[in-house]
Amino acid sequence: MRLMALLRLTRMEHSAMLVIAVLAAEMIAGRLPGAWILILSIVSPVFISMSSFAVNDYFDLEVDRMNNRKRPLVTGDMKPSDAVYITILSMLIGLVASALINWEVFVIALVFGILALLYSYKLKEIAFVGNSYIAFSMAIPFIYGSYVVSSELGNGIILIFCMIFLSGLAREIHGTIRDIEGDSKARKIRSLPGIIGTMASAAIALLLYIIAIAISAYIFFRVAPFKMNLVYALPITITDIMLAYTGIGFLVKSDRRFYDLARNLSLVAMGLALIAILLAPI
Repeated sequence: MRLMALLRLTRMEHSAMLVIAVLAAEMIAGRLPGAWILILSIVSPVFISMSSFAVNDYFDLEVDRMNNRKRPLVTGDMKPSDAVYITILSMLIGLVASALINWEVFVIALVFGILALLYSYKLKEIAFVGNSYIAFSMAIPFIYGSYVVSSELGNGIILIFCMIFLSGLAREIHGTIRDIEGDSKARKIRSLPGIIGTMASAAIALLLYIIAIAISAYIFFRVAPFKMNLVYALPITITDIMLAYTGIGFLVKSDRRFYDLARNLSLVAMGLALIAILLAPI
């Protein structure tokens, strides 16, 4: 029970997606590193991600209660002090692991770690800034993984970064629409929907999805190793359909059941995109 609470607190499913992203970036950049560096390159983002989710739940305890989220700190399966200990220990492990690789990835890990703490403490209360940070956290593993094995960023990595960032930003805007009541009451967060309204926010999210979908198509037609690669094309097409459905749905639906479906659907879509990016270079 304690282990399950830890896994829920640190959102290990997100860590699995980070591992896929890092491995994909390393292969796109040219090669997988040796076994020791490979292990370190996985350990660092996993533990920093665990730290960021633990500290987020610590600061968001009242928000999660307002939104009726069954998080470990809300249900009492873990104490707030547990989240603090996990935050500190996980962050230290992640930073030490990155420092043993090279200075570029250490800087990336350090900057991301600092931003994770600032996000949970204050940045998430700033409209659009907090959303942008989360989208950045989804995309940065590709930059990180590339620098593990190379000192330069290729066009493919940059385009994938943009595609993941834009779709992640759209997903986060949808999240602020879904959680607008709890965010505004518990932490007085001025989210984008609270400023420009839910319909305008949903329209922006859909536009971001459309641009991300366009980038995914461009990659298929123009960028190696994805060019005319069906291993990439099939799952990415399913991903694009899911994201388009989610984006349009937020414009025409406003019930909690659809919001929950869209949250899970978009997560599956992002996972499929990562698998497509991982398998294409093999």
